[in-house]
Amino acid sequence: MIFHKKDLDLVLVPSGLLIMFTYHLFFLYRYQHAPKTTLMGVENDDKRAWVEGISKSRDLTLDKRTFATNVISSCVTAATLLASVSLTLSSLLGAWIANSTVDNLFRQLGGFGDTDPSTTAIKYISLLACFILAFSFFLQSARHFVHANYLITTQDDSIKEDAKVVIIRGGEFWSLGLRAIYFALALLLWFFGPVPMFVSSAILVKILYHHDFLSIPLAKPQQP
Repeated sequence: MIFHKKDLDLVLVPSGLLIMFTYHLFFLYRYQHAPKTTLMGVENDDKRAWVEGISKSRDLTLDKRTFATNVISSCVTAATLLASVSLTLSSLLGAWIANSTVDNLFRQLGGFGDTDPSTTAIKYISLLACFILAFSFFLQSARHFVHANYLITTQDDSIKEDAKVVIIRGGEFWSLGLRAIYFALALLLWFFGPVPMFVSSAILVKILYHHDFLSIPLAKPQQP
């Protein structure tokens, strides 16, 4: 049996995607069943505490509301900015697909990978799908943070739990958008060959593991 260079795509690319999907399934399991062991779970506790602090300071109406709306507005701005970047990259990718010169350049830089037109089309579609998903996730994140603006500035304390849910959900969509961009980065390197794609997938998983599990802040000791 002869192993061709283009067969590396059939081995390394699914392996790299399997590594990333397996890690994210493991992270999702830990986030749902043991959230305090993940950074997102700790951040969710911080968001709940922030909402509690805002709701308990109704006497400082104007200053506290202004502070809360500024915090939420910064989240909306960041989510909108990344949504715009994802949409812009999707548009640029569409222009690349229509440009044969760029396509020939990627084929020359493909190294040991498969340069068949069908494989190249799969690369473009996969990368475009990641950017579109990132755009959708960031847009949903901005929508939830805008909704949180209304809930935070409401006098009724009965919707405090709703504000917590909306803010946490906005953060979850934000994280999903970032994960889609991470996948897009690995798929972008696939244009330069399956080896860079596989190596980048392994490096991304190592970095994400350090960020998601090993960067949890230590609990502050309570003062007597």
